[in-house]
Amino acid sequence: MTTTAARRSTTVTAPPFGGGHGTHPGTVVEPHLDPNLSTRPDIRPSSRRLGPGRRRRFAGLVGPAALILLWVAASATGLLDPRILSEPWTVVSTAGELIADGRLQENLAISAQRAGLGLFFGIVVGAVLAVLSGLSRVGESLIDGPVQIKRAIPGLALIPLLILWFGIDETMKVLTITLGVFVPIYLQTHAGLRGIDLRYVELAQTVGLSRAGFIRRVVLPGALPGFFLGLRFAVTGAWVSLVVVEQINSTSGIGYMMELARTYGQTNIIVLGLAVYGVLGLLSDAAVRLLERKALSWQRTLAG
Repeated sequence: MTTTAARRSTTVTAPPFGGGHGTHPGTVVEPHLDPNLSTRPDIRPSSRRLGPGRRRRFAGLVGPAALILLWVAASATGLLDPRILSEPWTVVSTAGELIADGRLQENLAISAQRAGLGLFFGIVVGAVLAVLSGLSRVGESLIDGPVQIKRAIPGLALIPLLILWFGIDETMKVLTITLGVFVPIYLQTHAGLRGIDLRYVELAQTVGLSRAGFIRRVVLPGALPGFFLGLRFAVTGAWVSLVVVEQINSTSGIGYMMELARTYGQTNIIVLGLAVYGVLGLLSDAAVRLLERKALSWQRTLAG
């Protein structure tokens, strides 16, 4: 960035001693800027947009809509065998029949209850453990190791042991979902706490913040971004765990409905169950992102 300026010189000549002509050795030269030339920096706005652009409403539905259109086109042209994957209109008709006799709503309510309970307990356990581990070296030495061990063990590997301990009733199902939820909550919240700038901690000590004030003004703002990221993973983990537990000696739920349809070769009900899980996952993720934008309105990011 350069500044263009032109300078002209004005010569002021004093009369010589003794009345002669000439220039006095002390001639004063006064520089000044040419008013006809600009002295502003040569700044030109770039025509390129470096960010992702403005947030578009309903932009998240473009991808799912494209998949549905591809499914419709493949089914209508005969490229997709209905014995492998039912046509979209058949799935819609099946959904109407199940809604009419109340089976879909009943199973959906039971599945939502299981997922909600597991998600709630998982959030509480994960957040509490993350705070204890993130704000205390003693807590970290006691908690972080066992959580990392659980992280390395797939949730499905624990199901046989949970069945032996708790049977196949609701306790086992909710506990399985809880174990799949609390790990991402813990990991992301703990990372957010450990990532708080040490200068903020020193400033809080300098101004004499109380423990409660330190948590409210420093800890929570620093941990919330990581917590919401973990919550998005946790919601997905809840639905994935639900699919598994509802297909193990269950008598209700969307997963049970799909497993029963597999026995009778009803691909339309199986695809309907998958669609229900997909819609639930999409809606729950959108709800978490909306809550995140409201809670972190002070934070400006590329996500908008």
